[in-house]
Amino acid sequence: MRVGVSCWERYGDEDNRMGQPTMPEAAVYIDYKSPYAYLAKDSVYAIEDELGIEFDWLPFTLDIPSYLGSAQVDERGELVAEDRTEHQWRRVRFAYMDVRRYANLRGLTVRAPQKIWDSSLANIALLWAKAQGREKMLAYNDITFERFWKRELDIEDAAVVSAVLAEANCDTAGFSAFLEGEGRLQHDRIRAQAEDDMGIFGVPTFVVDDEIFWGREHLPLVRARLKGETPTGDPASVL
Repeated sequence: MRVGVSCWERYGDEDNRMGQPTMPEAAVYIDYKSPYAYLAKDSVYAIEDELGIEFDWLPFTLDIPSYLGSAQVDERGELVAEDRTEHQWRRVRFAYMDVRRYANLRGLTVRAPQKIWDSSLANIALLWAKAQGREKMLAYNDITFERFWKRELDIEDAAVVSAVLAEANCDTAGFSAFLEGEGRLQHDRIRAQAEDDMGIFGVPTFVVDDEIFWGREHLPLVRARLKGETPTGDPASVL
């Protein structure tokens, strides 16, 4: 199984052979433990469907404790462990206030996680699902995001992640070896390249050709770039 083929590879050579303009290179970096990536997901799908393109969906596992500290709560929401300053707590609280405002508008459930999860297993599984076709990747994407943010998915359990792949109709034969071997290597290479070579530090991050956009608020501009348009004024402005 060949894993990690980008949409850039899929489209570029064929378009050039047909004498057609090369499709803009487009990628989106996500992490399943990012509520902002969750909120962006369906909007990215909509752009893909509208323009007849496919973003290259890539994992970027966040190191949240390095900038927001860490904490853990029990089922009742009571704090059982923490390594977080008061300033970091304020940032977290305000972040989830904003996330819930937008999630409520979309009818999405976003429950603050009980701890800072290591999402690398789920993110490696994205590479596995992507190699088996777009529909299976989308199904895996949807299941993982929705259940994790309902607190219904243990993304640190390899067996649970494998079960989600199976539910998304992915062939899971060989997944365990991939998870511990080539998949981990690919995951780490993707993150290192994004962080060290491109300067990416958060998700969702969108890359169109060589231009980088961090945050879903830039999706109107991303869409315009992909359409080859030059927006007049601020495309995100409602004033």
